[in-house]
Amino acid sequence: MNAAGVLLDTGPLVALLSENDAAHARAERLFAECVPPFRCCEAVVAEACFLMRKVDPAGPVEVIELGRKGLYNLAMSLDEHWTNIELLLKKYADRPTSLADACLIRCAEIHHEARILTFDADFAVYRWARRKKFELL
Repeated sequence: MNAAGVLLDTGPLVALLSENDAAHARAERLFAECVPPFRCCEAVVAEACFLMRKVDPAGPVEVIELGRKGLYNLAMSLDEHWTNIELLLKKYADRPTSLADACLIRCAEIHHEARILTFDADFAVYRWARRKKFELL
């Protein structure tokens, strides 16, 4: 069982909510192995809302509801980390790095948390605090 504080990326969140998603069962298993709350950022929530709207008109409400119920919390405010996020986006410009990815890397640095619930293989390449690897769940 993973203690609270695991970083949460968009893919598993969407897969958890979408029963037709190919990774739904995997997401259910992974969420069950972790103690909430997860840590994420506004960019992850925005991406999940956007993707869930394509699945179901009520999808964005479901994403927000999970936050309200305490499944995840917002672990950073982008407004306080512009420079760091800009540097991360420049560092990983050769990869398809999203704002959400950069914010999660920054969350790892702020909270000293390497565990991340993600389906994004780029997190095997990304480093936080310059050299530290993520523990992909």
